[in-house]
Amino acid sequence: MADAALSLAGRRVLIVEDEYLIAMEVKRWLQHAGAKVVGPVPTVERALDLIEDDDVDVAVLDLNLGDGATAFPIADRLRALGVPHLFATGDVQLGQGSGYEDSPRLEKPFVEAELVRAVGKLIAPA
Repeated sequence: MADAALSLAGRRVLIVEDEYLIAMEVKRWLQHAGAKVVGPVPTVERALDLIEDDDVDVAVLDLNLGDGATAFPIADRLRALGVPHLFATGDVQLGQGSGYEDSPRLEKPFVEAELVRAVGKLIAPA
């Protein structure tokens, strides 16, 4: 995990998660890896505001944000800005027909090492 943690040092990671306890744990794990966490936020609107107000290097998005909302509008904006992101979700199928079926995904439940490795892989030099 040391190599992945090095790749997260100082990186700004947006967390979008509507479950408070999960959001706090993900935040703690990413900070432990040296990342600067933006958020976490639980809604599409708040995430879009943060994206416009803050420089974000990478994002971890919960797919389902409650009340039928999904993170797809957030992913659309991140894609337009060239910001890598992954979906952290328990959904088996990632929104068929959404255009994100092949997007990086971290299946819930996950552990710290899996999260740090997945985020590090997104921002690692090619």
